[in-house]
Amino acid sequence: MPLERTNLVDHARGTAGRTTAAPGTGGTGAASPAPAPVPVRLPDHIGADPPTLLTAHGCWYPSADPTGEHVAFICDRAGVPQLWSGPARGSEAHVLDGDPDPVTEVSWSPDGRWIAYTSAPGGGEHTRVLVVRPDGTGRQVLAGAEPGSSAHLGCWTRDATALAVTVAQPSVSGAEHTGAGHLPSDVDGAPADGARGPGAAWSERDGTATLLGGGSAHRPALSHDRAVSVHVAAGPVPALGQVRGGGLAAYLVDPDGAHAPVLLYGEQGAASLRVCDTSPDGRFALVRRGPRGRREALVLDTGSGRTTFALHVADGDPWIGRFSADARTVWLRSDTDREFAALLRVRLDDQGAARSLTVAAERQEAALDLLSVPDHGRWALLAWNVHGATELESTGLPLTDDDAAADADGDVGPRHRPVLPHEVVTRIAPLERGGLFAALAGSRRRPGIWELDQGLVPARAGWSASDEDAVPPGRPPVRPVPLRCRARDGLMLGGWYYRAPGQDPGRPAPCVIHLHGGPEEQERPVFSPLYHELLGRGLDVFAPDVRGSSGWGRSFVDADLGAGRFAAIDDVADCAAHVVSLGYADPVRLGVMGRSYGGYLTMASLVWHPDLFRAGVAVCGMSDFATFFAGTEPWIAQSATAKYGHPEHDRDLLRALSPMSRIDQLRAPVLAVHGEHDTNVPPTESEQFIRAARGRGVPARQLTLRDEGHEFLRADNRRLYRRAAADWLERHLGSNALPGRQAT
Repeated sequence: MPLERTNLVDHARGTAGRTTAAPGTGGTGAASPAPAPVPVRLPDHIGADPPTLLTAHGCWYPSADPTGEHVAFICDRAGVPQLWSGPARGSEAHVLDGDPDPVTEVSWSPDGRWIAYTSAPGGGEHTRVLVVRPDGTGRQVLAGAEPGSSAHLGCWTRDATALAVTVAQPSVSGAEHTGAGHLPSDVDGAPADGARGPGAAWSERDGTATLLGGGSAHRPALSHDRAVSVHVAAGPVPALGQVRGGGLAAYLVDPDGAHAPVLLYGEQGAASLRVCDTSPDGRFALVRRGPRGRREALVLDTGSGRTTFALHVADGDPWIGRFSADARTVWLRSDTDREFAALLRVRLDDQGAARSLTVAAERQEAALDLLSVPDHGRWALLAWNVHGATELESTGLPLTDDDAAADADGDVGPRHRPVLPHEVVTRIAPLERGGLFAALAGSRRRPGIWELDQGLVPARAGWSASDEDAVPPGRPPVRPVPLRCRARDGLMLGGWYYRAPGQDPGRPAPCVIHLHGGPEEQERPVFSPLYHELLGRGLDVFAPDVRGSSGWGRSFVDADLGAGRFAAIDDVADCAAHVVSLGYADPVRLGVMGRSYGGYLTMASLVWHPDLFRAGVAVCGMSDFATFFAGTEPWIAQSATAKYGHPEHDRDLLRALSPMSRIDQLRAPVLAVHGEHDTNVPPTESEQFIRAARGRGVPARQLTLRDEGHEFLRADNRRLYRRAAADWLERHLGSNALPGRQAT
């Protein structure tokens, strides 16, 4: 029987106009949350598909309608990620939003009437949440239309009468971002003094993590083999030191406009906030909050706003779990008390408090990357990260709490594991009737979407590029080989080595060490146009996971905290030394490059190991932690504090870790690349590093990409970036390219 409209709205309406207390404030109404969103109607997109369609394109982030006969997804066939829709087993797909703003997430409503999605105007970090009818009509901005605001997609209520959205408080009320932005031409690039602001030291974290500071969060005991009784105190969650102003608030928004937005939860100085699920009866909401490394799952009573349960959950995919059909169980992807994330079963009482906590599914040396459960809750789809590749499985779940109680050992099953055509699953969209749609990526193709039937046999969607069309002609994709190497302090590191085609196996080649972002991201065997641009120039690529990366356990992720970041910088040098010792890389033709945190590591490696690298390309990297904290978005600063250090309490450490503090050691030519609308890491971070380098006579240039933010999402800009980076590295490292080989 369908859920009545009044259920969740009426339960949550008691919170309307009331601010949930910021953690640690000890009361309500202490500060105003981010303002309620005001929906804005937009012109319908009814017209032809974009005139320029790329053959080598990617499709990702599928979301199916309730029948499973149609799929909404993100596709860059027109040169920018846009919202598309197509039949599950047909070949014709059409764009639903022809605006040039990149789309990042998609969610089809449970009743099939709306498709919700997130877009980034101008390619920047200020996103907005929109909805559109499946035929392209009724398009409107539900949240994020206000100047300077930002909004993020949450879940649909089970009856599809409301969509949860998270709204960020503008940095300055009613104004655009006021961070560092760009340096005027007459400003010196010297590092600024440390940022000032209120805040507290880091809190202690469970498991094997090592953190600075003190205090501990109350949490339940975890049973690996049987159900146990637990007690979780309701009320405010542990305090997180506020770095700067701003706040996040989660609202329920009715896309039909019959009800005003309803506040579910608000938090001042928040680092992240997402509503992941609501119970079928509307009484409870599952919320993910907290900074990196300290994410929490909260169960909220939607009527009172009270927190009934809280538990540490893993970083990575924000969709952390779901309620069972009877709302007596929460299924969570969590690494509490363990190295690798597993599937946990939390049994709830009538008030939403935890009665027991058990491990339902786990893998040795492998983390649960993705968890997806259809509304009926009869099974779960699990994607396990096995040293960078994905193993996908479907497993049965108990329908009710009584079924779970009858299962003495707390396990789930039976399990079915399909054979996948490519290495990595990036998104799972389950179907109520059985089967799923999966976004797959691999070392030999761009992302594509496959349907797996009830027997979990995969078949590529007809509108998703075929494998032979997924890469440019004349450039055979290179399958990388895994490498392990030991850091100077004994820690084992991993990564993937790409050998340029036609390279003489007995001759060391020029090699680029490429560093991913995060730092909690992981290097995975997926097709990288950038790597193949470099390989086409005769440059090998080694892409390692230095300490701080995910995929190797929580201890590895936490190994770069505090002063451990100095060791992460040394990891880069140790990885370079390893491929030289294997005879792969030429020791006098080594380059280093990376994006985001990888851009920071690139700058740091160039000034800490100035005689090792001949050239560098730093993309959207932080050059000085003081100016970064002063210029980034408030919620990003809050999250970054938990990872890097507090801008005031750890001021000396952050100054010592900043590449600008050692700019006098820079020797190698450096190219910086940045998006003009990046408010995650403002362009100032690149500009001050390049200006200081040139002031010391080091060859240095900056490429600023128009209409891009922290991610480069437009095909023409991505092509410009790849070619500029490859030109720079080829110029300074030389090339072992075969005669006549051309980059694309």
